Amino acid sequence: MHPTARRLAVLAVPALAAAGAMLPAAHGAAATVTRAAGPRPAVHEAADTTTEQRTVKKFWTAAKMEAAEPLDAPRTGDRHFAAAATAAADGTGTRPVVVSPTVPISPTLSTARTMTAGTAANDTSAYVSSRTSGSPWTAGGTVAKTTGRVFFTVTAGSDAGRNASCSGTAVTSANKSVVITAGHCVKLNGAFHANWVFVPGYDQGDRPDGTWPATTLLTTSQWNSGENMNYDLAAAVVAPQGGKSLTDVVGGQGVAFNQPRGRQTYAFGYPAGAPYDGSKLVYCGGRTFDDYLSSQDQGLSCGMTGGSSGGPWFVRFDPSTGSGLLNSVNSFKYNFASYWMFGPYFGPEAEAVYNAAQKTALT
Repeated sequence: MHPTARRLAVLAVPALAAAGAMLPAAHGAAATVTRAAGPRPAVHEAADTTTEQRTVKKFWTAAKMEAAEPLDAPRTGDRHFAAAATAAADGTGTRPVVVSPTVPISPTLSTARTMTAGTAANDTSAYVSSRTSGSPWTAGGTVAKTTGRVFFTVTAGSDAGRNASCSGTAVTSANKSVVITAGHCVKLNGAFHANWVFVPGYDQGDRPDGTWPATTLLTTSQWNSGENMNYDLAAAVVAPQGGKSLTDVVGGQGVAFNQPRGRQTYAFGYPAGAPYDGSKLVYCGGRTFDDYLSSQDQGLSCGMTGGSSGGPWFVRFDPSTGSGLLNSVNSFKYNFASYWMFGPYFGPEAEAVYNAAQKTALT
């Protein structure tokens, strides 16, 4: 990682960069990207026996969940943006995919422009209506049940052994057991996290729909091999509880891949860094804009802090029902712009992770 870089959900950050995943602006023109090979997700066995699942659930006491905080960013490794480009970078080779009963969206994609860092900051500001902080979500609906906190123990780097939290979302899937989150919420510093659980509908310490241990963790090959922030996306397959699968209990949000950029978007999460404490679901809303500084990600005006990483970004979100199409996740922020959140483009790599997760057999 660059010495001044930070990641969003599991990291404690300076006051200016309280939202985590802080990355310095690139100098000069944006990096040139090349076409990637076919997506091959990385798969890791977690608590894949009933004994291990009971142990993990017992591990997460209410006190440990309350004490889990964003962690200091490890200063080893190389967090980069340019390796293994996605088809989203040039708008070719993609097809719209919507895992939902709704009508598919047009596959038109915008092409990233090459700009200097200074020009990019000025250009991007035109897309941002305000520097908003996240607000508590009080409207209930599907999103209040499908979004939850993710808890885990970091296993590598300077924070090894510490408990931390992220956010995640239950999505529709063939096995009814898939949670989508950020890549750094399942693997960091070259090692997968331990004691991984999903708590949907978390509310001030209450677990209304239980605690769901992961049997399998999956992430993109680019995050797995080099922790490339363009592909900071992951999935978890969770074990049934009480004879029921996850989405049988809480429902599931639709998922959309290879969609147009610049859409009206709602972002959700459980920020735990000041001024938040991780106790409530928080949201931001606005139109996304392309990141012209360092990544292929999209940005959104949002002041959520550490702990919100992996929280869902929805297009076609209906505030009256709390339902939408998951189209990205909270990933990182720049240290000079705490009012912007960035999330990875959901292209073929994200689709491959989702498909591998929904085909995973339950244990």
